[in-house]
Amino acid sequence: MNFDDTPQEAAFRAEARKWVEANAPKEYEAELSQASLGRITLKKGDMVEVGKAWQKKKADAGWACLSWPKEYGGRGATPIEKVIWQQEEGVYGKLTQPFQIGEGMCGPTVMAFGNEDDKRRRLPKLASGEEIWCQLFSEPAGGSDVAGLRTRAERDGDDWIVNGQKIWTSGAHYADWGLLITRTDPNVPKHKGLTMFFLDMKSKGVEVKPIKQANGMQEFNEVYFTDVRIPDSQRLGNVGDGWNVSLTTLMNERMSIGSRLATGFPEIFAFCSELMTDDGLAIDDSAVRSKLADWAVKSSGLKYTAYRSLSALSRGERPGPENSIGKLVAGTMVQDIAAFAMDLQGAAGVITDPAAADAAGRFQAMWLGSPGMRIAGGTDEILRNIIAERVLGLPGDIRVDKDVPFNKIPTKGR
Repeated sequence: MNFDDTPQEAAFRAEARKWVEANAPKEYEAELSQASLGRITLKKGDMVEVGKAWQKKKADAGWACLSWPKEYGGRGATPIEKVIWQQEEGVYGKLTQPFQIGEGMCGPTVMAFGNEDDKRRRLPKLASGEEIWCQLFSEPAGGSDVAGLRTRAERDGDDWIVNGQKIWTSGAHYADWGLLITRTDPNVPKHKGLTMFFLDMKSKGVEVKPIKQANGMQEFNEVYFTDVRIPDSQRLGNVGDGWNVSLTTLMNERMSIGSRLATGFPEIFAFCSELMTDDGLAIDDSAVRSKLADWAVKSSGLKYTAYRSLSALSRGERPGPENSIGKLVAGTMVQDIAAFAMDLQGAAGVITDPAAADAAGRFQAMWLGSPGMRIAGGTDEILRNIIAERVLGLPGDIRVDKDVPFNKIPTKGR
């Protein structure tokens, strides 16, 4: 494959580079260049408000949600043009963190299953940064089993009444809308009784409680639903077909996470090039170079696996199970790199204060946040099952509850 730009792509790149150079908020460049894992706090601005301003500026100039159709707020760009834009946007792309769930997961699901009126009303506001979306899937009792959810939606005329709880919902505390999967029929096997909706997060009966993380951030939330009323017009897909709808969200999620997750490789390479140990520069150690070489290969593999997925999208295909590979590799790589960097620091590796720690404590922050990344978008175990069964064609795990009505599945005891 030839990865050189075609004349048309070169022209697109030049246009994108010129616009970014003229419009990027350069006052945040230094902080964004130091941020890892997409976990960003700005000393001179609120991340959400700065992100909204950058998203709005991009949207006004036609640079937001590039691959979306123009009528929904995008540009109708090709997948390769989207890659070129991300390369040219560089560190400023981190400012769009609050919109990644909406752009990468919720928007494509609404585009695939929403009615035309919903798409024209909701998607342009998402693309412009006017509205932020979150994804309401995981539940305390379900673990990694999304189909084991217990949040109930019961029909009441033209509305649905929702009661239940979601957990680990990123950005729910500042989201305007949410993609919500519920159980509408407990009398059928768990994958068949689900229905998907989207709802206003300011609806009566919605309560959001932030979860304090080990790294000091509060990005995840618990969300409680008490007699929340959702119009049937906000249903996505058919009643009982929520699992099929959710697959669109989940496959896009894994592609989005796997292709955009900062693995920490550039940071660890730079760190090893500067760190003095008792035996000299860390990078002069053959064991260190071997580790760096391994991560360099993985980084390259992640990039080209993402390009393969983009090629599939350009053919009109839905993101497939192969995207679980990128998510699995990137998630474990982050944790391994952070742990290795802390080991290289010796006893100083336990210092988390950015003012005192080596590399401003970035690797400590990465390590504390990395377990969450190995859970978000599917745990390592779930992803390995998907790869084994749907990519490699190996025999599936035994699932004793597969054909059992949901309300007949034991909830306690063995």
